[in-house]
Amino acid sequence: MGFLVHGSSGPIARFRRRLFPGHNSLARGSDRFEALLLKLVILAALLAVPVAAAVGSANHGRQVAAAAADSTGRTPATAYLLKAAPVRIVDSESVGTDTSTTEATWTDSRGARHTGGVLAAPGSPVGSAMPIWIDARGELTTAPRTASTAVFDSVLVGLWLWFAVVAGLVLVQRVVRLVLDRQRAAAWERAWAVYPRSGSWP
Repeated sequence: MGFLVHGSSGPIARFRRRLFPGHNSLARGSDRFEALLLKLVILAALLAVPVAAAVGSANHGRQVAAAAADSTGRTPATAYLLKAAPVRIVDSESVGTDTSTTEATWTDSRGARHTGGVLAAPGSPVGSAMPIWIDARGELTTAPRTASTAVFDSVLVGLWLWFAVVAGLVLVQRVVRLVLDRQRAAAWERAWAVYPRSGSWP
């Protein structure tokens, strides 16, 4: 890996020259402007880290509150299949699923009996117990969000925000560099066009 660090042609050496062109006597004004923009992009990307962390932290607070609200009125229960779950069949033209909706029954906290479709593993026999979540009326509902889900979602929000900011900064830097490259190429073309006639650089 030494070639990445040492020498004058490695990627790190080239990046250092782009970042600090002032040490090069041949550096043009456009090179120095591009270096300044690159430094600003790096600085902005670093400053975006605490901002993204703050947004993720704020989102975590909202997610924890939402998880607590989800838990209110939702209780775990056990449903028992009234029918055997269909056996999964996989062939060359179809792809089977890991679960299927099968009719089942369960009892809520008041002792009232309910029936409905619950997800069951394919091939589960009649009477198989399936964990479910029910609301205050005893109806099926989704599982509440957990604290670990809140943490994961908050970290994901922070990372996506930082990636979006960095992607925008990189896009701006690439567009500016493209414009500068075209201007530099045009300057070279003009210089070559003048050189044969004047015998010296303009």
